Amino acid sequence: MKDPRDIILKPIVSEKSYALIEQGVYTFEVDPTATKPEIHDAVEAIWGVKVTKVNTMNRKGKVRRSRGTNRLGARKDTKRALVTLASGNEIPLFES
Repeated sequence: MKDPRDIILKPIVSEKSYALIEQGVYTFEVDPTATKPEIHDAVEAIWGVKVTKVNTMNRKGKVRRSRGTNRLGARKDTKRALVTLASGNEIPLFES
């Protein structure tokens, strides 16, 4: 089994993700090869909370053009996980 900290890479900090926190949904960038059960187990192992649902999305990296040479490059593809916690659970990392 993978180390849970290798599955959960970083939290997503945006206006949308902070709006979802009020509903008990936390957003993370995860390893592209991670499955929903692995993400479920990793969040429970790291923070000791009860996870009810995991939704994932694969996001394609933007194609960007270099300014001076007109060459194309691309940002990396990422995978995000929306993790819904059971009522009464929260992750203190996001609380201010």
